[in-house]
Amino acid sequence: MTPLVAFPAMRRSLVAILRGIRPEEAGDTAAELVDAGFSAIEVPLNSPDPFTSIEAMARIAPADCLIGAGTVLNTEDVERLYSAGGKLMVSPNVDGAVIQRAGLRGMVTMPGVFTPTEALCAVHYGASALKFFPASVLGPSGIKAIMAVLPGGIGIGAVGGVGNDDFAAYAANGIRTFGLGSSLYKPGASASETGRLARQAIAAYDAAFGLENS
Repeated sequence: MTPLVAFPAMRRSLVAILRGIRPEEAGDTAAELVDAGFSAIEVPLNSPDPFTSIEAMARIAPADCLIGAGTVLNTEDVERLYSAGGKLMVSPNVDGAVIQRAGLRGMVTMPGVFTPTEALCAVHYGASALKFFPASVLGPSGIKAIMAVLPGGIGIGAVGGVGNDDFAAYAANGIRTFGLGSSLYKPGASASETGRLARQAIAAYDAAFGLENS
């Protein structure tokens, strides 16, 4: 099936995962991330008052920046995300109703998968991209092997145990999208500290994909 919403072409296909962020920190942290070069930010729904954080980020982010939620488990939360201005829906599992509702709301969808069966099921429901999790268990070669049976036009992301030092190995296997969580942000971190780590991640990504001088 063709994705309900296409995965966008981003110069740097990095998603910042801000698990545990609080609404009062959201705007400044998002501004630091965008300034560093990130164009996708996810607030997991098991964070404090996540929809308020998402709304605050959506207000200050550029129009082409994907602000959204992770750990989305039901269609009610899809609707709340839409109302908050979210453009990105990330889930830990493959739920057809959740994927399709988010897609119909114009959101980029990225369900979590681990096996070929789960990956093809997500494709069937019209997912924009697949979040291979935990990527550190599959490794770059494991994800590449599953990619061989997937149709073109779907984004492939590696999340879980992936850090700056791993980008080159994934790049060599045709994978360029990554979700960065604890290596980028821990609850209570200042916006400036997150910005510092974001710039390190951007530099590592650029080196792995030959973007330094482009």
